[in-house]
Amino acid sequence: MVMPELSKKRKHPSLNKLQERTDEEEKGVSLKDVVGESDDLISSLPEDGVVDSDVSDDSSEDEDELEEGGGIEDGEEDLDSEVDSEDLEWESENDEDVDEEGSDSSQDSGDDSLEKDDAIQVKSKNGHGKNKIGKEVAVPGTSTQQAIEDEYAEGDTSDEEDVRNTVGNIPINWYDEFDHIGYDWDGKKILKPEQGDQLDEFLKKIEDPDFWRKVKNVQTGQDVVLSDKDINLIKRLESHKIPDETFDDYAPWIEWFSSEVMEMPLRKFPEHKKSFLPSKDEMKKVSKYVHALKMGWMKTRKAMKAKEKQEKKKGPQFYLLWKTDDVADEMRRIENHIPAPKRPLPDHSESYNPPEEYLFNEQEMRKWNRERKSLGNKKLHFVPQKFNSLREVPAYKRFIRERFMRCLDLYMCPRAIKMKLTIEPEELVPQLPSPADLQPFPTTASIYYKGHTDMVRSISVDPTGQFLASASDDGTVKFWEISTGRCLRTASFSGTARCVAWNPSSQMSLVAVAVDRKVYLVNSKIGCQDHIDQTNELLDKRPYQDKVTPPRVEAAVQWEYLDEGELHEQGVLIVLNHFKEVKQVQWHWKGDYVFSLMPDGENRSILIHQLSRGRSQTPFNRARGLVQAACFHPTKPFFLVATQRNVRIYDLVKQEMVKKLITSSKWISDITVHPGGENLLIGTYDRKVLWFDLELSTKPYKTLSLHSHAVRSVAYHKRYPLFASVSDDMSLIISHGMVYNDLLQNALIVPLKRFSCHDKVNDFSLLNVTFHPQQPWVFTSGADGKIVLYT
Repeated sequence: MVMPELSKKRKHPSLNKLQERTDEEEKGVSLKDVVGESDDLISSLPEDGVVDSDVSDDSSEDEDELEEGGGIEDGEEDLDSEVDSEDLEWESENDEDVDEEGSDSSQDSGDDSLEKDDAIQVKSKNGHGKNKIGKEVAVPGTSTQQAIEDEYAEGDTSDEEDVRNTVGNIPINWYDEFDHIGYDWDGKKILKPEQGDQLDEFLKKIEDPDFWRKVKNVQTGQDVVLSDKDINLIKRLESHKIPDETFDDYAPWIEWFSSEVMEMPLRKFPEHKKSFLPSKDEMKKVSKYVHALKMGWMKTRKAMKAKEKQEKKKGPQFYLLWKTDDVADEMRRIENHIPAPKRPLPDHSESYNPPEEYLFNEQEMRKWNRERKSLGNKKLHFVPQKFNSLREVPAYKRFIRERFMRCLDLYMCPRAIKMKLTIEPEELVPQLPSPADLQPFPTTASIYYKGHTDMVRSISVDPTGQFLASASDDGTVKFWEISTGRCLRTASFSGTARCVAWNPSSQMSLVAVAVDRKVYLVNSKIGCQDHIDQTNELLDKRPYQDKVTPPRVEAAVQWEYLDEGELHEQGVLIVLNHFKEVKQVQWHWKGDYVFSLMPDGENRSILIHQLSRGRSQTPFNRARGLVQAACFHPTKPFFLVATQRNVRIYDLVKQEMVKKLITSSKWISDITVHPGGENLLIGTYDRKVLWFDLELSTKPYKTLSLHSHAVRSVAYHKRYPLFASVSDDMSLIISHGMVYNDLLQNALIVPLKRFSCHDKVNDFSLLNVTFHPQQPWVFTSGADGKIVLYT
């Protein structure tokens, strides 16, 4: 570069350095660095001029540099050794001195070489310079081999980029595999900005003071410098403050709606009822989606992405363009393709020479002609014929029709895969606890009570658990001591003793015995003497009859008080004479009432007797079937009556039927109620034991088929979760029956132990079973005349 004004004089060393700086700027040094260097140079010059020694030294160095560079250019003369201070007037302003017009700076001496008609343009590293307002412009005289222009060097914002980029609002990751990020309005690619490596990133962190406030724009790929306003906004968000500093969060509240409660609604019409009901359409959609999720038709995005990755790993799949129905592989166009079923193979009836048994006789031919007119499925669509040879077989008339029906079935009939239900046998068996964890329960036959000569129909244990009473067909009632097995006393009657029941009151020693048509109230005369005397005093007093006995009741039963005689000596205090044979007697849990059951009594089958008033009553006016058994409810004023097939529960206070239980059995034999009052056990002659949950349903909760013959008697334990059943198959089965207080949990039933200690006599075996009131013991009586205690 030639400086016309300074070429006539010797250059100052500082000017030489400035000239070198200018030459370097043309090779790629930024203007900011030049301005900074020039300021340093100007500040280093003295105010009155340049020292001669400095000039001579620098000039000598300059001359050496010129000699090395190849000499002075043509038309350039030796510079003077002295330079006037006026020629070195440099205004020390910033970039404006360098960017001034050439006309203004040409008037100064020695500055024409640094200023042109236009502003000085300095080429930057990327081939661009900056003008007065900071915009990048092209530098004249630069090399023709320039780098690709950076679309983002001008600092365009994302809004400007959206206008120039015509791809629209799409995910930018679609262009990760390309070297451009979109297209401009002319259809040309918009190249991605240059991305440095990790070393460039590290240098930016060290050299760039604004690196900490730069954010990369994902849409354009350029770095955006956050302003102070943006930094302040981020800091306020991090400190959980309101982003806008001018917002007054304590401003007076504007009461948009009145705080006073309005007595009338804003709307004239009330809300419609359907606005409060859930949408049925939404319910159908939700149920449809739930069903699709269960069946696997609808998948989550994560599962779909995993499936896509697996398909990519598999690579291209080769398949046959045309497939037949007999190919086992799935078709590409149809998901889970089901192949068509094959035609059945021909059998012997379709042979041209079938065996004789396949040919129709006259009766079969008439039947086939009748079935041919029906629309149902037929066994054969043709009549088997016999030919001597294959060449004599004529054309099949139904061939085209059968082929057409085959194609029609393949086209119209849907295909489905039948799911085979595979269940392990172990899963069908309920998981029951081990019997060893359910102790205590009877495990051994301990004592045999022998003394009766005929079958023992009924047994009963006194409330204290010390004595046992048994009634037999030999006409005797024996009283046993349980612990020793000794017979303490025997009462004889003229007839068959069918039932015996001990009064549940522990303050009395009273037993009710049913013998033919009579019910005897007997003082056992064993145990505590005070209880014996108290029983005699209560029953010897005849209560005052303040009401007249109805003729219907008086005809059914008569009370007879005994003061003397043979029966009185045996302990009989009261005799109730019935008009029919009595099968069962049972006490109320309070001990004042006792009922007698007569199956042949029709509408007077059940009579309830009250000892304190000495009167009887008939609770039912009409018969609802042949009564088989009955019992009092242990906690409520209910009375349960079992007919042959059903069980009815009556409320004695309200005098109405509460519930009817359906047993689905042919004949009921016995009935008993759980001490809690919510469960019922029924034995039937058709070999079943039914467990009813009165709170759950009117149908059996469990049906236990544990016996092979008729079930004669069932019983609950009053304290332990045990129940027992006896049958004519000579077996006693002890089971665990736990009833929980939680109504949401059903009863647990587990069979525990089976005993066979009785013999069969005339197809009869065990007849009655009862539990000890305090211990986990059980008593059984049988047709062989024995009583067995199991402990």
